[in-house]
Amino acid sequence: MVGTAGTRLVVLRGNSASGKSSVAAGLRERFGRGVALVGQDNLRRVVLRERDRPGAANIGLIDLTARYALDAGYHVVVEGILTAAHYGDMLARLRADHRGPTHGYYLDVPFEETVARHATKPIAHEVDESQLRDWYRPRDLLPGESETVIGADSTLSGTVDRIMLDTGLAHLPALDR
Repeated sequence: MVGTAGTRLVVLRGNSASGKSSVAAGLRERFGRGVALVGQDNLRRVVLRERDRPGAANIGLIDLTARYALDAGYHVVVEGILTAAHYGDMLARLRADHRGPTHGYYLDVPFEETVARHATKPIAHEVDESQLRDWYRPRDLLPGESETVIGADSTLSGTVDRIMLDTGLAHLPALDR
């Protein structure tokens, strides 16, 4: 078992440029100290510099990092594309092992909107539309209806508000760390 009855685990998934990192940063900013951000891109691309493939080392590192932060009393936001085929089993185990409330969200953005949003990112020149198309998985939901789908029509602020309320983070005090 991991975490406490009072820790919150939030899993944010979706395609590239769906808003996951912005929502995660918004949750941390709104809550204050005490929210650990466990970003797939940071651990996979920056820390390990590995490709996204089944059984890759980053899957275990994401799991280990989330568990460590939960056990240290942090609320945790795990965010990334986190394709169901590669990360689904790890996320299911993490969810089952967490003592507190766990909430999953899938940011559902159409491919055309993904391309438009991607064009505004600093890495836009490194990843072209054909690569985005290869990565894109429409409605790549985890089994068991464990995720709330949030559409492209939800604003950043609206999405952060909704998750803060759904998870109870809106009513908890920030940690003094």
